[in-house]
Amino acid sequence: MLELNRIHCGDNCDLLGKMPRESVDLVVTSPPYDDLRTYGGHSWDFFGVAWQLKRVLKPGGVIVWVVADATKDGSETGSSMEQALHFKRLGLNLHDTMIYRMRGTGAKGSNLAYWQAWEYMLVLSNGKPKTVNRLTDERSKFSGPPGGRLKKDGTKKDGTDTVLDDKVRDNVWEYAVGAAGGDICTGHPAVFPFDLARDHVATWTNPGDLVLDPFSGSGTTAKAAKTLGRQFIGLEVNPEYCAIAEQRLAQEVLALA
Repeated sequence: MLELNRIHCGDNCDLLGKMPRESVDLVVTSPPYDDLRTYGGHSWDFFGVAWQLKRVLKPGGVIVWVVADATKDGSETGSSMEQALHFKRLGLNLHDTMIYRMRGTGAKGSNLAYWQAWEYMLVLSNGKPKTVNRLTDERSKFSGPPGGRLKKDGTKKDGTDTVLDDKVRDNVWEYAVGAAGGDICTGHPAVFPFDLARDHVATWTNPGDLVLDPFSGSGTTAKAAKTLGRQFIGLEVNPEYCAIAEQRLAQEVLALA
């Protein structure tokens, strides 16, 4: 078993092979996809990683696979759905196809199609998820109920009381990225928002559960797990990114002290 609560530097397939079967409660990760970015010249084996993740995932455990598709020769690659279907062939459920909408970067694309402003968050489960802590967001009192707008004090215009209950989220989550996101990490080309990782950790695990990121990068998932009192393991092939992740986690320890 790999040591808990640290970043392990090396090939993720090799490192996953050192982990026991059915030992992980949650995987939150964003693998390199469609050669959109280079990561120090390192390559990875999707089929090997997918098999190992299925092996180490507990019954009822969840994988959150954050990916998107490139457009090549006028056609989207469809690799995200191909990967989802392969996970299904391995015996996992495609529990939910969630959307991560990016705010603060500007949409990207050509004038031949609507610009891209989102990525998939594929939620795969080993059977029925054993933990689902659905998140809620406070409803704006200015948006009002279906029957009409509310006054500033939260009551209906006809004077009757209205309780502004928190609203359970849908499966489209929007996050600010880059400078607008508040949690900046330089030195890595593709950092996903800390809040995204934190919200998935909060949803699919309980305190003390083990969270794995096999493409740890700058350590965002590990930091989110540590912040919420979960155990974590990060795997990263690039020594430079391992050092960045370890530095971020050390800063987290100082912040909590």
